[in-house]
Amino acid sequence: MKKNLKVRQFCTSQGTQHRISELPPIVFYDKCKEAFPAVILDKQKIFQTIEGFGGAFTEAAATTFYKMNSLVQEEILKAYFDPKNGHGYSLCRTHINSCDFALGNYAYTEVDGDVNLKHFSIDHDRQALIPLIKSAMAVKGADFKLFASPWSPPAWMKTTGKMNDGGKLKPEYRTAWAKYYARYIKEYAREKIRIWGLTVQNEPNAAQRWDSCMYTAEEERDFVRDFLGPVLRKENLSNVKIIIWDHNRDLMYQRAKVVFDDPKAAKYVWGTGFHWYCDDKFENVQILHDAYPDKKLLFTEGCQEGGPHTGSWALGEKYARSMINDLNRWCVGWTDWNLILDERGGPNHVGNFCSAPIIADTKTGKLHYQSSYFYIGHFSRFIRPGAKRIVCSTTRDSLEATAFINKDGTIAVIVLNRTENDIAFTLNFKDKSAETDIPKHSIKTFQIL
Repeated sequence: MKKNLKVRQFCTSQGTQHRISELPPIVFYDKCKEAFPAVILDKQKIFQTIEGFGGAFTEAAATTFYKMNSLVQEEILKAYFDPKNGHGYSLCRTHINSCDFALGNYAYTEVDGDVNLKHFSIDHDRQALIPLIKSAMAVKGADFKLFASPWSPPAWMKTTGKMNDGGKLKPEYRTAWAKYYARYIKEYAREKIRIWGLTVQNEPNAAQRWDSCMYTAEEERDFVRDFLGPVLRKENLSNVKIIIWDHNRDLMYQRAKVVFDDPKAAKYVWGTGFHWYCDDKFENVQILHDAYPDKKLLFTEGCQEGGPHTGSWALGEKYARSMINDLNRWCVGWTDWNLILDERGGPNHVGNFCSAPIIADTKTGKLHYQSSYFYIGHFSRFIRPGAKRIVCSTTRDSLEATAFINKDGTIAVIVLNRTENDIAFTLNFKDKSAETDIPKHSIKTFQIL
C-alpha cells in the first residue's frame, strides 16, 4: 500500500443535501491505531463473488414509464442503468405471465388444454414490458443479467381454474408447464433478450389474493427433478440458472433442504432465492450457506408495502441494513422490486400498492427519488459484478458494514449508521489506519484505490 494513501468517500445523509455525494478524501497513515470504534478490513480472506444488484421490470413499471415524457424516460433509464452517472444495475428481474404489478391477469396461452402451446404468444409483453427492457439494454454501457419468475400458471392449468388466490398446478400439466418456461426463454431470445435465470415460483407458500400458486417443498423438488430440469436440458437451456423457493427468509432452510438433499433434483438447481416479508432472520441465510455451501443465495425481491411512502428516510435504512446483513451471510446478489411506480404506488390490479426507489408522478410529470434509491446506489455503483467479499468487522453494533474487492483491485467499504448520533471511527487496513466519521442516519462508501 502506498504511504499516506488517499481514500475517496461518498455520503448519503438525512437532513443534508448529500446524496451519494463525494466528500474530501481521507488518508491512511502508516501506524494502525487501536482506537475505538473501528471498522477493520482484511483482504487476505475472500468469500463469495457478486453477481449484481438491480430491480424488477414489471408491467406496472413499464406502464408508468410510458406515461412520462421522453426526457423523464431518459432520466429514469440513466439513473438505473448508466454505469458512469447512474446505478449501473447489473442483475434484474421480470415476471412470466401476470403478477400483482400488472394491469390484470394474463397468460401467454389462455386456450384450455393447449398442452402443445400452439397458441403461445408474448404479444402482451410487447406492448410495454419488452420495450422497457430493450430501452434499458440500449443505455450506453448498460450490462445486466435478467431472471424471470412466474406468479401463476395459466388458469386452465390450475386446480382452482383461476390465477389469483393460490391453488395448485394440476399434476397432469407439469410437463406442459415446464415446456412453458422453455418456450418463454426462446421467445424472449427472439426479441434479443437473454434470460439468465428462472425462479420456479414466486412465493410458493402463500395463497395471495393476486396471481399465486402453491407448492409444498416436495412438489417443488419433484417438479424441478422430473420436469423443469429435464425439459431445460432437452431444450439446450441448461445454462439457465434454476432458483428455488423465492420466498421469505423464515423457511428458506427447511424448504431448500428438501430439494438439496435429493441429488437428482439438486443437480439442476443453482441456488435459493429469498424475500424479506417476515422477521429479519438473517441467520437463516448463513445457516443455509453453511449446510449447502456449493449452492448460491440470491435476494430476489424486497419493497416497502402499503403505498409509496414518499419522502421516508427509513426506507433507505431498511434497504441498506438488509443488504449488508445478507451480503455478509454469503448472498451473491440483491434485487429490488419495481423499478418505478406511480404516485399511488401502483398500478396494481388488486390494489396492493407499494413503494419504489423512484416514484413517477404521472399527473405532474415529476420524479421523486426515494431514500432507497440513494442507499441502493452505495452498493450497486461501487460493488461491481465479479467483486469478492473480504473480511470487514466492526467494534460497535452502531457501525454496520461490509466490504468487497472489485476485479480492478479497488475496494469498496460500505458503512451504515442508523443511530441518532454522529460516530467518529478509524478505518483499519493492513498496518494502516484512517480517521473518519459518519453522521447520524447516514451511509458512506469508502473507495480504496
